[in-house]
Amino acid sequence: MGFWDAVLGRSKPARPDLDQLFALPSAAVTLEAGAGFTPTGLGSVCFASVEGGAFDRLQADVRDLLDADTERGGVPVEFSRDEYGYTWLLARQPPDDLAALVSDLHAVNTLLQEAGFGPQLLCSLVGFRDSEGRPLALVYLYKRGTFYPFSPLPGRGEKRDNALELQVRGLLGDDLRVEEDLSRWFPVWGAPGMAA
Repeated sequence: MGFWDAVLGRSKPARPDLDQLFALPSAAVTLEAGAGFTPTGLGSVCFASVEGGAFDRLQADVRDLLDADTERGGVPVEFSRDEYGYTWLLARQPPDDLAALVSDLHAVNTLLQEAGFGPQLLCSLVGFRDSEGRPLALVYLYKRGTFYPFSPLPGRGEKRDNALELQVRGLLGDDLRVEEDLSRWFPVWGAPGMAA
C-alpha cells in the first residue's frame, strides 16, 4: 500500500486464501452441535463467464476432473447460468462426506485461479439443512477471503432468516473467517446448492 492510499483511506483487499475452504468440515461439526444443521452434500462455485476457447477448455477440464468418479456411481457436475449471466457449477457428494465436497470446490477454484480466471470467481457455497428443513448456506467470498451465512426463509419469497444468520455467525466465529461487514452478506437467491 502506498503513501497516498494510506492518506486517502484506501486499503488493499485481502488476498483470497482458498485453503480457508478446508475449515468447513470442522465448522460443520460446530454448526450441527450448536444449531442442528447438517450438510446436504451440495456445493457450488459461482463465476463470471468469459467468452473464448481458453475458458471453454478450462470448463471442460473442470468437468473431466469432477466427473471422473461417475463410472463408480458418482453424480456428474452441472453447469447453469443465472438471470444475471453468472455461471454456477453444482457439485454433489454424499452428505456425510463434506471433506470430498470441499475438495471438489477447492479444485474448481484452484483450476480457475491458476488459469488466470481468478478475477472471474465470485463465491463458493456449501448447503446445510436442519431437521425442520430450513436451508442454510455457508458462502465463501473469493475476493474477500471470508465466509458468511445465508438462510432464505422457505415459502416466504425473497426473505432471509436474519436471526439465524447472526446466530450462525456467533457459532462459527472461532472456526471460520467470518465477514464482518454485513453489507457484504449478499443474498444468493435460488443458488444451486441451496436445495436438498
